[in-house]
Amino acid sequence: MALATSEIVRIKQLLQELKFCENEQMKLYCDNHATFHIASNLVFHERTKHIQIDCHFVREKILSKDLITEFVSSNEQLANMFTKSLRGATIQFICSKLGAYDLYALV
Repeated sequence: MALATSEIVRIKQLLQELKFCENEQMKLYCDNHATFHIASNLVFHERTKHIQIDCHFVREKILSKDLITEFVSSNEQLANMFTKSLRGATIQFICSKLGAYDLYALV
């Protein structure tokens, strides 16, 4: 989540330098409830010591209203198209959401 946030911030800064976009909130979609709780919780536990710096960065962006986090279920995660082996209705659903179509399908 921290890596995606840093990439989003860089892209937003680039677009603002090019005067291509306005200063709007960025949306970060994630399918893991634990990451939302860790990013929003001010108390760190023993198991999260190694990720404190990343959490502070993400929390800072959320508190400054630069970033909005939203949950998306694993079944509707569009990134699954590129990271997992999918079949049938799931791949058709994701392709339709991405606007992709089969070039070789008969009309």
